[in-house]
Amino acid sequence: AMIRWLDFNDTWLAAEWGHPSDNLGGILATADWLSRKAIAAGRKPLLMRDVLTAMIKAHEIQGCLALENSFNRVGLDHVVLVKVASTAVVAQMLGLDRDEIINAVSLAWVDGQALRTYRHSPNTGSRKSWAAGDATSRAVRLALMAQKGEMGYPSVLTAKTWGFYDVLFKGQPFRFQRPYGTYVMEQILFKISFPAEFHSQTAVEAAMMLHHKLAALGKTTEDIRHVTIRTHEACIRIIDKKGPLDNPADRDHCIQYMVAVPLIHGRLTAADYEDGVAGDPRIDSLRDKITCVEDTTFTADYHDPDKRSIANALTLELNDGKVLDEIVVEYPIGHKRRRADGIPLLEVKFRTNLARRFPSKQQAAILKVSLDQQALEAMPVNEYVDLYVI
Repeated sequence: AMIRWLDFNDTWLAAEWGHPSDNLGGILATADWLSRKAIAAGRKPLLMRDVLTAMIKAHEIQGCLALENSFNRVGLDHVVLVKVASTAVVAQMLGLDRDEIINAVSLAWVDGQALRTYRHSPNTGSRKSWAAGDATSRAVRLALMAQKGEMGYPSVLTAKTWGFYDVLFKGQPFRFQRPYGTYVMEQILFKISFPAEFHSQTAVEAAMMLHHKLAALGKTTEDIRHVTIRTHEACIRIIDKKGPLDNPADRDHCIQYMVAVPLIHGRLTAADYEDGVAGDPRIDSLRDKITCVEDTTFTADYHDPDKRSIANALTLELNDGKVLDEIVVEYPIGHKRRRADGIPLLEVKFRTNLARRFPSKQQAAILKVSLDQQALEAMPVNEYVDLYVI
């Protein structure tokens, strides 16, 4: 199932990054399968409330592990957390007892873990687009193995020399900021405005404003001498990228590219990552003029659990020496602090994406249940999945 498309769903930013809704691949497929099996045996199917509850749990497992533990700093990809979270939740959905769930989760930790190789130059590539789907599907497989009696490895994390901590985490145990609750689902960041890596979202928003300011001055990007992006450390580490960009996956992880396009065109869409747009020489010319500088206050606010800002500030210097007023955007439109702005736009995004794929009658049926929480929670999972079948 295609759960996430072009990094344009949700995201979680902490010591580790990721997209907790990736777990929906394993959760929804398992819930649908269990429901159809139950109906065939004369039992009641699972309801969508069960799926939503499982999502809250998976978000919390992945997100709380990510708060204080940086897997990227040891070269591991964040999809290890998708595998662990999906395994735990799917194992519970399958009816496994506590010991069996421990077995399943230990199998997830003992698996060879994905490297971040495919997310960074010179190897940025398409695997980053399917790595999480691979992880959540692997999770279902491991949970099913545990259900059949496959043994587990209870000290998989702590075993001296051969455990996860010693082999892959530089001997450091995991740290936890808070107990499991509902914090992650409540704080989750929605990607609404732009299909762009989340650390760039506020920079893209600022670039859109500056595009209009340039136009009002009768200027274009040809008149720009230099662009300074005041930003947070994670942004620099992940998407501050120089040199050739080989493909869309490379481009949507380059803040210079994601700022240059809206400065030139006043937009950033999925099509703007394709070769037809990327071949415009103005983009690389402008990329070369864009510099990122860390603001330690932005970095501190990024890690503050009460703020969780993703701030960027753009300053344009023109060829004639004029410096435009800096534009600062601290919170993206999908942030909890901008929910009142974001939720209506999220609904518009949902309607737009449905219209790209489904006939109008089907769109209406999906919308009707999706926008009615009581009706959605009470709906059998198999009936919900059927709504999406063309």
